[in-house]
Amino acid sequence: MRIGVIGHVPHAGLRELVQELTSQAPGLGLSLFFEPDLLPIAGAGAAPLEDPARLDAMMAFGGDGTLLRAARLLGESTAPVLGVNIGKLGFLTTCRAEEFAGLLPRFVRGEYTAEQRMALETQWHDEHGLAAERIRALNDVVLHKGGFARVLHLSLWVNGERLGSLAADGMIVSTPTGSTGYSLSAGGPVVDPTLESILVTPVAAHTLAMRSFVLPADAVIEMQPEDTPEEVLVTVDGQVGTRLRPNQRLVVRRSPQPVRIVRMNETTFFGRLRQKMSWGGLAGRDA
Repeated sequence: MRIGVIGHVPHAGLRELVQELTSQAPGLGLSLFFEPDLLPIAGAGAAPLEDPARLDAMMAFGGDGTLLRAARLLGESTAPVLGVNIGKLGFLTTCRAEEFAGLLPRFVRGEYTAEQRMALETQWHDEHGLAAERIRALNDVVLHKGGFARVLHLSLWVNGERLGSLAADGMIVSTPTGSTGYSLSAGGPVVDPTLESILVTPVAAHTLAMRSFVLPADAVIEMQPEDTPEEVLVTVDGQVGTRLRPNQRLVVRRSPQPVRIVRMNETTFFGRLRQKMSWGGLAGRDA
């Protein structure tokens, strides 16, 4: 079984997790491949992670951001991702660090559920129709302004139909998985992550009429700034992105391949909302 391993080096506890994994790997028949930052921790002779497409699974030691990065590294692969939380929230992760040693043999035996999550992909096109390389997103794609405090005017299309000209600080296009992220902070709805759909949520819209809306999973969303202020930026999963140049149009659609997140306990989506985000009641009361 070929396992890719990535981690967020500043997190306390990362070294112990890597050591636990490497100590159990021979007995479990695991071949481990580490991203460059983890090679010094993994020790002499550790194999580098060079071809994610050949992996049977990916392990992400960190928080939600590390799991999002793992999903993006996998590209079109459907290898499951096991996230071990040594960060703050860990809403997407599979288990806590102290549970990992006991759960690893179960994972290798296949005693888990791979929860399938819809992903997005985005490209930007210029006035000649040329497209940049696609970037995959598990959470969201955000078009937003930089520089001075002023609104961004942009045009929005859904499936080729122009919805209008909008004024806002930005626009979030998210998956149901991303509905509990930036979209939620901007006033978007919480959507069960197994429901395939696309959410479009404005950031600080300069109108009472513009609200978040939910689209079918096969919708194609296009956005183009109208006045191109100092900076118009595209950010994917809060981690990678680019600057959108004048006359470029951002296109977001469903990715052909989902992301599979490992689940090994009975906690439901709403259970995680209650535990991680204090959802559903006043502090100090049982809902």
